[in-house]
Amino acid sequence: MRGGIFAPGVYGVAEALSAEYGDWNHFNKSNPLDELLFIICSVKTGERGYRGTYAALKREFPTFQSLHRARAHSIATILAPGGLSAQKAAAIKSILAAIACRFGSPSLAPLKQMGDPECERFLDGLPGVGKKVARCVMMYSLGRQVFPVDTHCWRICQRLGWVRPTRKDRTCSPRDMDRLQGKIPPELRHGLHVNLVSHGRRTCVAGAPGCSGCAISKYCRKVGVAPVTRAKTRKRGQK
Repeated sequence: MRGGIFAPGVYGVAEALSAEYGDWNHFNKSNPLDELLFIICSVKTGERGYRGTYAALKREFPTFQSLHRARAHSIATILAPGGLSAQKAAAIKSILAAIACRFGSPSLAPLKQMGDPECERFLDGLPGVGKKVARCVMMYSLGRQVFPVDTHCWRICQRLGWVRPTRKDRTCSPRDMDRLQGKIPPELRHGLHVNLVSHGRRTCVAGAPGCSGCAISKYCRKVGVAPVTRAKTRKRGQK
């Protein structure tokens, strides 16, 4: 049933973005532990960079067990081209150790038997893994109807008028993420997330969004978007 407690225009927005971007998955992974590693590689790294470092990591350590046994320095060497290699290697080692301690081996296969709340609590409790990353793993790799809120989703949903930040610095808090997820119909969450990411990269960018060519402009309240002003200019010598 459309309407009700959901965000205004959410079905129209989802339909328009799906037509524009085709629900593209951004190279995310079907195995939950691969997805988690892929996300770690992507931190503060451009797409080409993190796809390359993830591929190199998988070539060097083809099994999760071999990666679990590897030294942090060896992992960091592989991740060096993507930046923050020491921090990322330390995060991988800590996460794999925590998973192996809980499940007996470095595998997230047991998550498939968990309900959404238990699954999210476990992932959210891993070292350095917050609610957004937990929900990315759940959505992309486990087929759960959750709505991760990355920087693009957060920016666009504010501009649409769907959510207001509760933090003074206007970043997305766990509470904000829960509130926003509740406004998205479960069946739309996956497609809307991936298409908002595409839209945020191409059109609804942080600095000066391309509102004139926006597929969802008619639904957007443009909250926080400064009106476009064009300074009057004169050619040199023209009166």
